[in-house]
Amino acid sequence: MLHGKKDGITLADGKYTMYVSVAHQQININKYDSPYEYEVNIPKEYIEIFHHLFDQTNELEFFNFLRAHLPYVPYHYDRDNHKVDLRLYKMYALIHEFTDDESRAVIERMPFFQQQVVTHKGAGNM
Repeated sequence: MLHGKKDGITLADGKYTMYVSVAHQQININKYDSPYEYEVNIPKEYIEIFHHLFDQTNELEFFNFLRAHLPYVPYHYDRDNHKVDLRLYKMYALIHEFTDDESRAVIERMPFFQQQVVTHKGAGNM
């Protein structure tokens, strides 16, 4: 869900200044609406991508909750966990693309950013 005013601050190049919280899975127009980790200048059509990634992650996390009650499926063999990880990589890739240099440098220091992402069969599908 897009939080804040209906029309965000539009920059000269048609991008919107948005505030993203990966931890809270939110994207806001107003920086004071909720805590955030990253400020991005993003085209309007990419805002919906964040919403889809957040929604998919929430759904997968629910399946992970159910799976956690089955002790015979180890975490590292669970495909839903790989699907959550893949969406997290995509979120950080989007943020990396549209954020400032300081935040970009922080993301580039993250361990998963420096390694090749290995996808598992079906990990990209819901």
